[in-house]
Amino acid sequence: MFRFHNLVVCLVAIVAAAGGAFAEDAAPSEEGFRPLFDGKSLAGWDGDPTFWRVEDGAITGETTAEHPTDKNTFLIWRGGELDDFELRLEYRLTNHNSGVQYRSWEEPGWVVGGYQADMVVDSADAPWSGILYEERGRGILAKRGEKVVIGADHKPQVVGSVGDPDELLSAVKNGEWNSYTITARGNHLTHAINGRATMDATDDDPAQRRRGGILALQLHVGPPMKVQFRAIRLKRLPMEDKKKIVFVASPRSHDFGSHENNAGCLLLAKCLRENVPRAHVVVSRDGWPKDSSALDNADALIVLADGAQANPILGRLDEVGRLVERGGGVAMLHWATGVPNGEPADKLRDWIGGVFEPFWSVNPFWTAQFTSLPDHPITRGVKPFALEDEWYYNIRFLKNRDAVTPILVAIPPDKTRKGPDGQYSGNEYVRSRLGKPEYVAWARVRPNGARGFGFTGGHWHVNWLDDNFRKLVLNAIVWVAKIDVPADGVPSKRPTRQEIEANQDEPKPAGYDESRLEALLAK
Repeated sequence: MFRFHNLVVCLVAIVAAAGGAFAEDAAPSEEGFRPLFDGKSLAGWDGDPTFWRVEDGAITGETTAEHPTDKNTFLIWRGGELDDFELRLEYRLTNHNSGVQYRSWEEPGWVVGGYQADMVVDSADAPWSGILYEERGRGILAKRGEKVVIGADHKPQVVGSVGDPDELLSAVKNGEWNSYTITARGNHLTHAINGRATMDATDDDPAQRRRGGILALQLHVGPPMKVQFRAIRLKRLPMEDKKKIVFVASPRSHDFGSHENNAGCLLLAKCLRENVPRAHVVVSRDGWPKDSSALDNADALIVLADGAQANPILGRLDEVGRLVERGGGVAMLHWATGVPNGEPADKLRDWIGGVFEPFWSVNPFWTAQFTSLPDHPITRGVKPFALEDEWYYNIRFLKNRDAVTPILVAIPPDKTRKGPDGQYSGNEYVRSRLGKPEYVAWARVRPNGARGFGFTGGHWHVNWLDDNFRKLVLNAIVWVAKIDVPADGVPSKRPTRQEIEANQDEPKPAGYDESRLEALLAK
């Protein structure tokens, strides 16, 4: 980061010396910013190749008389979603109209709707550079120079000024490189061109405001045009009114209905979005977020994934460690509790209290009877229950067991302890503990207040239909994110058959045994 920071400062100084975008202003600090464009290719970006390319170190979009676009078309950043952030870039526009979409949504065919930081080659009848426009939505929300509040009637009300619109326009250099800064904190949005604020908007429209969405660059329908973007960099900002929860799922690995990591994360995320207003939830499917800055402002990381060498936290231990050191929470579900021995196991054990360890822990299928539950926020509203799953046990916990709070404890059937020696099948110590209780879910609070949770169930996707099983995990996620758990636990509707079968990695095979599903639906 130190080298990158110095490099950017040097580049900014060179641009300023050449009369570029920062010539009139001192270079702002680049600490915490990450580049989104490599200066060479469209890696990480996606759009119609008819119109988008890299030219002279800049993302370039162009239409011509011979190759026009019949609609507004966009180059979409595939790194993830933006929530609270500051985005800095430079742009050069030749003719017509372009913009930067943020917290936006996508429709088929590289079509995007949502907030737009507008830019045009201004003329008397189109003085729109720097305004806030909502593509495919409410239209113009703030003109240049305006400070507005957008109300429940979907209309902006001017409440002040950020400057004279004509004077602000005079700072925009048509056909030359300009700097653009877009900042979104909560529902407060600001734009600035060449260091001058161009609008200030507070979106208090509960029905249509957006706290997250995609980033994209616009090429506008109409006369031939050319727009270029470079030096695109992003800094995540803390979400002061929300707790950001990032789910990470690993790719498919098992048959239909088991280890449905993507479907499980999406289902739990849906429950949180519907029932926990303070939660801002992001799901990374099929592995670690493409943009590692997604964790920069996260309050909790929830991993439902395959473990051992497939665990997505491998190679990302430093990123998770930074989250934990600033007080963020970590929850590892099912096989995600397993990592290779050595540094990964040592760190994960410190973060959550215990690790599913090869040649020590075991992974039998059995019906766990949870006859009593401790008094803990994670168990609020959860009643004693019994459920068959692949409940791992004989977890390798911290040496100081007092640093680990048992959440689910059950006595495994003796037959599950009698497996032969093997990676997860058994060992002499396991066989010596006939009739002993085992922890299959536990909690940990580190000295700095960071919270961890380990949960070994979750092999069968249909088990999310069990109200107590689902509530306990939702409570735990809320708890590790440091959101108050309601007295009766986090509420959620039991998923329907359609919801539980949605988003699975493979189609349901013919003749699939639905007896477990039917039994849980009938509860």
